[in-house]
Amino acid sequence: MAKLSLQLKLGQSLTMTPQLQQAIRLLQLPVLDLNTQLEEALETNLMLEQDEPVDPPQQSEQGETAEVVAGEDIEQGDWEDIYGSGRKGDNAPAGQLPQIDLPDTSGQSLHEHLLWQLQMDDFSPREAAIGETIVDYINDDGYLTESLPGILETLPADTGVELQELEAVLKRVQQLDPAGVGGRDPGECISIQLQQLDPAEPARALAIQIAENDLALLADRDLAGLRRKLGASEEEIDLAVMLIKSCHPRPGSTIQASTAQYVIPDVYVRKQDGRWIVEVNRGGSPQIKVNQAYADLLRGNGEHSTLRTQLQEARWLIRSLEIRHETLLKVAMSIVERQADFLDRGEESMKPMILKDIAEMLQMHESTISRVTTNKFMHTPRGVFEFRYFFSSQLASDDGDAQSSTAIRARIKRLIGQENPAKPLSDSKITKLLGDEGIKVARRTVAKYREAMNIAPSNERRESPAHH
Repeated sequence: MAKLSLQLKLGQSLTMTPQLQQAIRLLQLPVLDLNTQLEEALETNLMLEQDEPVDPPQQSEQGETAEVVAGEDIEQGDWEDIYGSGRKGDNAPAGQLPQIDLPDTSGQSLHEHLLWQLQMDDFSPREAAIGETIVDYINDDGYLTESLPGILETLPADTGVELQELEAVLKRVQQLDPAGVGGRDPGECISIQLQQLDPAEPARALAIQIAENDLALLADRDLAGLRRKLGASEEEIDLAVMLIKSCHPRPGSTIQASTAQYVIPDVYVRKQDGRWIVEVNRGGSPQIKVNQAYADLLRGNGEHSTLRTQLQEARWLIRSLEIRHETLLKVAMSIVERQADFLDRGEESMKPMILKDIAEMLQMHESTISRVTTNKFMHTPRGVFEFRYFFSSQLASDDGDAQSSTAIRARIKRLIGQENPAKPLSDSKITKLLGDEGIKVARRTVAKYREAMNIAPSNERRESPAHH
């Protein structure tokens, strides 16, 4: 007999408008892919036209009191039907930032992307272990290919995992990026994406109902049948269908394992007057705006429903792009604020940081932070880094300060670089030297980090005096 229990849990959830949902989908795109989408939109949507840029790149100083509006709040603001480069009133020419193409070595599969989130999100070790098993059964399209009872049978009996616990972890995996991952069928996949929308969004509940129960009618384009079955008006059905169409039927395909030949930095970081300044690079993307002449023709005209839909989509796209850039800026600023020591002094000063740290600072969901940090690049005085490079797990030290695994790797590399080639340091000796610096780390951890950096063990590094 199934056990019933009632649990009260406090947690952070992200409620989205359709604009934010679209913005988050755009956040996954590197600049080159974003440009392709914008050019396609300009070609296919009559209500969009290209706008000549007039404003300088948007920038913000770390430590400024002026607020940058977070993505979740943007849609409350006073929107313009224009996607430009930020502040108004400035007439400096755009493109002041250098346009640099850099080799991209970030190619990553969906499987690796999900495992990275399990490590960097707020999963307990047990939840992460169960999550890894679930991720093993998620295919490249993002669907779970095995039933939960089937997965349960593959787990060793001594783990004590029950179906209820497996279901709870699956629910958490389904909140990871990309939205909709871990669905067992198209209906569940689309429903997961719709549930992230703001509950106040018109037709949201109706869209979820259609996704979970009536996708077949929608696939047959039987809108009349949907109206009869659900007792909904034509306008409500149209809105619900628009929301469903905004979802991705194969979310896993948005994570590409192939490596692009070049990347364009999404943000530039520089130091000015002792402060780190973050600038969003908007120079590489087409500037778009609503075609006002066509929009004026539609005003007060009840016809041309296709054009009205295109106008709605055009405004959504413009708002989504603004949210994308504001979110990029806020996340980049938060990373720079936490990792200023790294920018000043290098890898040994990297602080431990997981997705939850930035999510809490910005009141966003961890999966949103994961989207922003994947395939997004920061140009700094120390080089070009993917945002996710700044995230790492933590290890304890004697002084009570947590140490970043990246910083410990850098220390190991330094110690080996300074060793006597005739008497190279063993992993045990490195462990002791780190302990002398106040860093508690196991010998096997040192070995793991050394191997990850492709550094040979001490017996293979030893050189005879004859070489000197």
